[in-house]
Amino acid sequence: MEALDTATRDAVLVIDDEPELLELVQGCLEPDFQVYTALSAREGIEFYEKNWQNIKLVLLDFLMPEMTGDLVFECLKRLNPDVRTILLTGCEDNVAQRMFQEGLFGYIHKPFHFQEFIQRVHEAVDAV
Repeated sequence: MEALDTATRDAVLVIDDEPELLELVQGCLEPDFQVYTALSAREGIEFYEKNWQNIKLVLLDFLMPEMTGDLVFECLKRLNPDVRTILLTGCEDNVAQRMFQEGLFGYIHKPFHFQEFIQRVHEAVDAV
C-alpha cells in the first residue's frame, strides 16, 4: 500500500476482497479523491490505524473471508469513534440497520450504478 498523500485531495479508503471492484472504484473516484485500497479486512484496519487522522471516508465491503464488515467497523470505531463509513453490500438491509445504530454513515447496495456511487461518496465526504 502506498504512502498517504492528502495534500491535494481528500483521502478515501476502500476495503474489499474483490480486486476487480477495487480497481473500478479507484478508477472512478481518483479524479476527485486520493483513493487507498485494501484487499483484506486486516490490511484495511492496519492502514486505517496508521492514517485515520487523514481518511475522510471508508468504503467497506460486508462479506470478506477473514472478517465481516460489521466486525471491521467495530475495529475502526475503536481507533476513531467518528469514523465515517459507507457499507458496500449485497446483503439484506437489516445488516446495515444494525450498523446504523453504531454510527454507520450509509450503505450502498451492490451492484450499484457508478454515477450514483460517486455522488454518494461526494455527499459523505462533504457532510459536516
